Amino acid sequence: MDTLGVGLIGCGNISSIYLNNVPTFQGLELRGVSDIAPEAAKAQGAKYNVPVFTVDELLARDDIDIVINLTIPDVHLAVSMDILRVGKHVYSEKPLGIDFAEAKKMVAEADKRGLCIGCAPDTFLGAGGRLSRKLIDDGLVGDILSGTVFIMSHGHEHWHPNPGFFYKHGGGPVFDMCPYYIHALVNLLGPVKCVRSIATTGFAERTVSADGPLKGKKVAVETPTTMHALLEFISGANIMLGASWDVWAHGHLPIELYGTKGSIRVPDPNFFGGAVETLIGREDWVKHQTASMPMGALNWPLDKPDRANYRSLGIAEIAAKVRSGSPQRVSGNLALHTLEVMIAIVDGNADGTPVEIATQIPQPAVLAEDDAQALFAV
Repeated sequence: MDTLGVGLIGCGNISSIYLNNVPTFQGLELRGVSDIAPEAAKAQGAKYNVPVFTVDELLARDDIDIVINLTIPDVHLAVSMDILRVGKHVYSEKPLGIDFAEAKKMVAEADKRGLCIGCAPDTFLGAGGRLSRKLIDDGLVGDILSGTVFIMSHGHEHWHPNPGFFYKHGGGPVFDMCPYYIHALVNLLGPVKCVRSIATTGFAERTVSADGPLKGKKVAVETPTTMHALLEFISGANIMLGASWDVWAHGHLPIELYGTKGSIRVPDPNFFGGAVETLIGREDWVKHQTASMPMGALNWPLDKPDRANYRSLGIAEIAAKVRSGSPQRVSGNLALHTLEVMIAIVDGNADGTPVEIATQIPQPAVLAEDDAQALFAV
């Protein structure tokens, strides 16, 4: 099977980057979109010249092999299970789900059926993540001992027209943003061993300031919005993580890792490119550019690109695995590990003792430069 048909469920804000990028990858062809809001599906179908179906119609089509699940987080699991039951591979936006036991059953169900599950983010396989991995694996900064991660802003109500789901159970800065950072860390350091954390809520409600029908309305906050955590990795590294939507401004970099020979600054894992910075001993910081590498060039937004955004790479990985058995790095097992870590960060243990992480997975395989380039459409 040289080309796999791709369908998409959920035509909200994030769907545009997928609909733009899918055709740019090897072995993928868009064959349908759907949404519970028919007008949203019609608009995206017309914009990207893709057939529009109901959800049931899309799932029943024989020419669709992989379905992208872009629904809201608390129905990710149900929709992904529906996709698996009709014998199709699934690629879900993050998180994999919000219930760990059910997510574990879903991953097992995919294995039983011989189907692939992928789950965003796939950003860690971009140029910035690959170069960071190479520099660490090559021993440039020595063994990683510790590090810091910061994901802080004042929430999404200032830009998203319907931000309510961000503040419900399964939302908040950890479930929304930490998948990028945890995937990146597991790629660089291997799996997490245990987590200690403190969680608080800064505001009981938020006022929507983004343009739209909800502008000026109040949104109730039902999940913690500030978390401080210590992640201990099997490798021995200890990483401090701060995640908050209660911060107006800060000066922290996204990821810094501190090794026995030096330090490394990893680019923002929400995107695919960016410069990697290293410092050895007492020397100055050195920038390692990634723009000339596969998935490092600025490509988004289309009218005035200012970032590297190659979302759909994980879908191309599924296609490559189906065609040739190549490794699937953006896997269901990685997403399940990340989900367990996130739940540990948000819930923690009341007595402050560490939460042990049961899902011990191998560090994702390295994506070589030639293999990264080969994922693009010819």
